[in-house]
Amino acid sequence: MPIFEYQCRSCGHGFEILVRGSSVPSCPSCQGQDLERVLSLFAVSSEARSHSTLQAARQQFTHSASRRDELRHQQEEIREHVQEDYGIRAPKPED
Repeated sequence: MPIFEYQCRSCGHGFEILVRGSSVPSCPSCQGQDLERVLSLFAVSSEARSHSTLQAARQQFTHSASRRDELRHQQEEIREHVQEDYGIRAPKPED
């Protein structure tokens, strides 16, 4: 039972579907059956490629705005706790 990729000619929606036997697939978006089968590409996976992809994702996450905001918030909480618990005024970091 192969998985095929299709592009709906009616609405332009692209999708993958498992085709069983002689069943005729339909577009999940508009239910149309005027479909064009698209050439599927295969993926190559190796340990080096997986490592490279993971490193890129980690770097992107580290430099993301949401991550910077999260770290800034954590620093502010720590600064407040130090001031409350020990009476020490910690300087605010510069942006």
